[in-house]
Amino acid sequence: MSRNINIIKRNDVKITGFGDKPIIFAPGFGCDQRMWRYVTPAFKKDYRIITFDYVGAGKTDLRFYDSTKYSQLSGYAQDLIDVLAALQLQEAIFVGHSVSSMIGLIASIQDPKYFERLIMIGPSPCYINDPPDYAGGFEISALEGLVDMMEKNYIQWANQFAPMIMKNVDRPNLSEELEESFCSTDPNIAVNFARATFFSDNRKDLSKATVPSLVLQCTDDAIAPTEVGEYIHHRMPGSEIRFMKATGHCPHLSHPEETAALIKDYLSKLQDI
Repeated sequence: MSRNINIIKRNDVKITGFGDKPIIFAPGFGCDQRMWRYVTPAFKKDYRIITFDYVGAGKTDLRFYDSTKYSQLSGYAQDLIDVLAALQLQEAIFVGHSVSSMIGLIASIQDPKYFERLIMIGPSPCYINDPPDYAGGFEISALEGLVDMMEKNYIQWANQFAPMIMKNVDRPNLSEELEESFCSTDPNIAVNFARATFFSDNRKDLSKATVPSLVLQCTDDAIAPTEVGEYIHHRMPGSEIRFMKATGHCPHLSHPEETAALIKDYLSKLQDI
């Protein structure tokens, strides 16, 4: 089996759409590519749509899971580059949710030829408060407590964390889907990814960005507050920011129409340049 076929199988890569321009959707922590199912149809006509999962999520091949590699976001960034290289894609539109936004940034700094634009939904370069100049949203003790709960009682953690992330309490099915997604992941793999996600500090990477980007900032986002989105926008060269009406941290599930419309509006302006 060739290396490229291995990578397609490893990351459960799927390709749809009728256009030529590649657009790749990367899931956030504890989620898989199914989470994009309400957004991707809006791009089906004009784009070549690529969805995939990081090793350890969805239907990926767990034989390739390496706890050391995936203890750092750079390991996930290498997966992303591997997928783009295997498909022989360049200048793709990258859409990343949550931690995948930073994974996309890291990958674009490492190998910018693969990326034309970065679209970052609910991004955060650092979740830990660092006063007086940075409010990431969490004290380090709170995040240590969160990971400790994951290790001691993963089901309880998923039950409590999913509603906090999702908001939109009038639609409990959304939180239930997110909770089910968390619970479908091996707890040891999830804890390793959580440590890589919540204890990373990529603030110094923002100024290294060479690929233009769009930040989509949700309302009342408990994971990536508005101040974090503005921090990213002010420090990333070539970035734009849009403030969404969508509440919570998962607008691609809770408000897919607004999410798709803002992405398409951003991309349509590029076509006019």
